[in-house]
Amino acid sequence: MAQHEKFYLNGTWQLKKADETLLCPVEIPGSVLSGLTEHGLLEDPFYRMNEYPTRELLKNDFIFSREFELKKEEGRVYALCCDGIDTVADIFINGMLIKHVDNMHLRYRILCTNVLKNGTNNITVKIHSAIAYVNEHVPAAGKEIHYTACGAMEGNQYIRKAHSMFGWDWGPQLPDMGIWRDIFIDSYEKAELSDLHIRQEHIDGKVFLSAETKVMLPEKAQDGEIAEAEYLVLPQSAESNARILKESVGNNDSTLAENADNLEVKITLQTPDGKQISFSDGKCLVEDPKLWWPNGYGAQPLYTVRAELFLGGEFLDAKELRIGLRTLTVSQEKDAWGEEFAFCINGVKIFAKGADYIPEDCIYSKITPERIYELLDTAVACHFNCIRIWGGGYYPADVFYDYCDEHGLIVWQDFMYACNVYELTEKLRESIIEETKDNAGRLRHHASLGLWCGNNEMESAWDHWGGFNDHSDTLKQDYLTMFEKLIPEALKSEDDVTFYWPSSPSSGGNFKDPDSDDVGDRHYWDVWHGEKPFSDYENYYFRFCSEFGFQSFPCKKTIDTFTLPKDRNIFSEVMESHQKNGSANAKILHYIAENFLYPKDFESLIYISQVLQAIAIKSGVEHWRRNRGRCMGAIYWQLNDNWPVASWASIDYFGRWKALQYFSRHFYADVLGSLKVSADAVYTPYLQNETMQEVSSDVTVFVKNMRGEVLFETSQRTECAPLSVEAMEPVSLKEVIEGRESEVFVEAVFTHSDGTVSRQVEMPKPYKHMQIEKAEITFDAKREGNLLTLQLKSDVPAFFVSVESDVDLVWSDNFMHLTGKEPYEITAILPECVEGMPKIWVRSLCDSWVTDYSQA
Repeated sequence: MAQHEKFYLNGTWQLKKADETLLCPVEIPGSVLSGLTEHGLLEDPFYRMNEYPTRELLKNDFIFSREFELKKEEGRVYALCCDGIDTVADIFINGMLIKHVDNMHLRYRILCTNVLKNGTNNITVKIHSAIAYVNEHVPAAGKEIHYTACGAMEGNQYIRKAHSMFGWDWGPQLPDMGIWRDIFIDSYEKAELSDLHIRQEHIDGKVFLSAETKVMLPEKAQDGEIAEAEYLVLPQSAESNARILKESVGNNDSTLAENADNLEVKITLQTPDGKQISFSDGKCLVEDPKLWWPNGYGAQPLYTVRAELFLGGEFLDAKELRIGLRTLTVSQEKDAWGEEFAFCINGVKIFAKGADYIPEDCIYSKITPERIYELLDTAVACHFNCIRIWGGGYYPADVFYDYCDEHGLIVWQDFMYACNVYELTEKLRESIIEETKDNAGRLRHHASLGLWCGNNEMESAWDHWGGFNDHSDTLKQDYLTMFEKLIPEALKSEDDVTFYWPSSPSSGGNFKDPDSDDVGDRHYWDVWHGEKPFSDYENYYFRFCSEFGFQSFPCKKTIDTFTLPKDRNIFSEVMESHQKNGSANAKILHYIAENFLYPKDFESLIYISQVLQAIAIKSGVEHWRRNRGRCMGAIYWQLNDNWPVASWASIDYFGRWKALQYFSRHFYADVLGSLKVSADAVYTPYLQNETMQEVSSDVTVFVKNMRGEVLFETSQRTECAPLSVEAMEPVSLKEVIEGRESEVFVEAVFTHSDGTVSRQVEMPKPYKHMQIEKAEITFDAKREGNLLTLQLKSDVPAFFVSVESDVDLVWSDNFMHLTGKEPYEITAILPECVEGMPKIWVRSLCDSWVTDYSQA
């Protein structure tokens, strides 16, 4: 056997009831729900009302077990490594209990040398119902908790498990259980390289790297069984290696002392162009560093650091990390408006553009690398430079962060605490410290890691949420201990470089005006929860808006997956069961009433809901981008769904883009032209330049009637410096528009020097009061290989033109306005399996409310 070896236990296990009754095989990584649904023993939990009987099933305990063959060798250390056990479980090997675990967010390394056999072994993981576990919890006197997050099950805060598995205001109550990440046996004989920590220092255009490594060494325990020594810092000098190792473990074990004299770690840096640089005494100089930049600001070169462990010249182990050379923090400089909150990368302050991310599925083993790549591909294609990992879910797999490194997505990383009151027991205290250190140690090297955040919305909740801030002062003190002492202290021990922020939103902690408009980050929900109009965004100039959102329904193809025809009414029991935000369906109708005529049928209602969502978020983003410098980030809620549902997501459970996702490709464009509409029909064009180069733009502002005839036009040109905004000359259209507000619209076409175009359309009145004519839209479809090209034409202006297909496609543009006579071309890439031409149909706004225009 090699000096260091991993023996994976992934694959086919047996799933049993708690009484040992065999249910079915299950593929690990996997869970109760993945096994039962795959073998037809459980109906799709997402279909109709199946969530509720499935939830009842999950009140039971289950057993996962398998046999495996192992060639055990004397003198080796063996450890069972569990990267994801969900959640409360007893782990047995050959009938002997080796560990009780209770934290889904923590990796476990469990010594098992003494229980393994040479030959056939059995491993059994008995997983206890999370529902039963939280229901059985009895809080200490004075620490009773009555608050529960919207849509969640009571008691979810009593277990270190993804809170949203207990339900949220967009997700079902399906607290699954299983082995959701890799499980393997780790083995070594003489020593193991267990850690590699790289630090960067940027001075005068050069980068100095320093490295620390840690090793594990076998030692004899008192009972004669092989155990492990402590993790030990191992500098690059052989002489100091021996001294530190001996001082750390003592000289009682001659094997350790002998190893200490002969251990050596060699570290090399491989540059993006393949050159090798050796570390000397743990340090390395990069004289011509290729800096890492977020998406849109530059390239993402990655360097590979490789550490190799030797004993007396014999190779034992190696560990590799990919790093990006950059400085990255959050600037909080004081200014005329208060205190800025801006990501600062390599000394450059950027405007953060992105969305909030939640787990892609309720069954976590289904969150595959392929699904992660597909989702993040969308983010990059739509000019995101940032993604916020929300604190009610989970810490994603390494491949998530690898992708962000490779494509320039800055990660705002919440710790996994959200919208809850927590009782800080001694057990939870220990778990918090372990969880923080484990995840910080795993993720700290990533170039994309931009910020650690203690929790989601809890400081704000303690400050002024009714039903939350009336808990005991003891629990309030527990909050401060957790997020302003335990977590930052544990984090600093593993990652003393990445910026830490105690909560989101916050002004810096200690309940000091956490919802300030002038300091820190802000969540804003008056549009949607407060039913304020979209124009209300323009009343606020937040320093960084890290959460704001608006709901819509998924497309009919997605709704069809969980409904019968009789269910397809937004107030049916099934549809309301797939809407976890209380009166949200009524809110959608409220906003329809404010903006559009009543939709003629179910599909039109779905379509209009998506148009509303897109307009809402566009309104906020463009306003805050126009105020770049004062506001330095717009992160909308939310990017994705974890099941088919009506929600704030811009991409539904099946990866289908809603109108909002298509809009984001425009409002997050690096160079954007937008219109600010003021009283008395004054329209001010703005040029927003989020690039490192100067750009210019020619803009023409038109007034057109509903037949597309130009009644007025004016043009101007402006230049815009890098990373700035330029307001252009205001255009007063009062004389042109007055008296025919229902008959005309304003269009601005920006042609930018980088070759891109921004188009903006504004109505003098709400769309419901505009005299929009029936549009006849024709299209010409052409296929060349897998490239599908569509040329669209409309006889009169058509608004929010939606192109749909029987094949799931992502178009280069969609939900656009056709305002001229010339064809408008869009493209899509067809899946390899599609033969011939897919079916295509088109709708626009006028199709949503009138069936017979001859009677209009």
